[in-house]
Amino acid sequence: MNREFFYFDTHHAIKVHDWIIKNSGGLRGNSQIGLLDSALTHIQNDLYYPTFEEKLKHLILAVNKFHPFSDGNKRSSLVLGAYFLELNGYDFCVDKFIFEMENIVVWLAEGKIDDNLLLDIVSSIINEDEFNESIKLRLFEVIGF
Repeated sequence: MNREFFYFDTHHAIKVHDWIIKNSGGLRGNSQIGLLDSALTHIQNDLYYPTFEEKLKHLILAVNKFHPFSDGNKRSSLVLGAYFLELNGYDFCVDKFIFEMENIVVWLAEGKIDDNLLLDIVSSIINEDEFNESIKLRLFEVIGF
């Protein structure tokens, strides 16, 4: 039996973005909101994104890389990802998600993290106590600490 997921709409995403900008600064408004609407629709397609982790990964990637907003896309990708977790009963890992993803969303925007690594990272945050050695090594290689 397939699990049912809960989603939010573009209007809610815009409200969250506007709250972020109001409270942390930046430019209000959107630049390519159709891309956000498309991403929020696509994650509901279980043929393309059959697992929750894949849906979450695409949500973060789309908000971060497609720049639907004039400013605050990285912050919005983080907060909307956390909200999607909470909405679907993953409250137990929201704090960990926010802590771990704070730098990840920056590296994603810089092109240092690809789709596959992002999927492994969000899967690890949800399913493991800490990143496994493989993820740590891959992060070390792409970030270059």
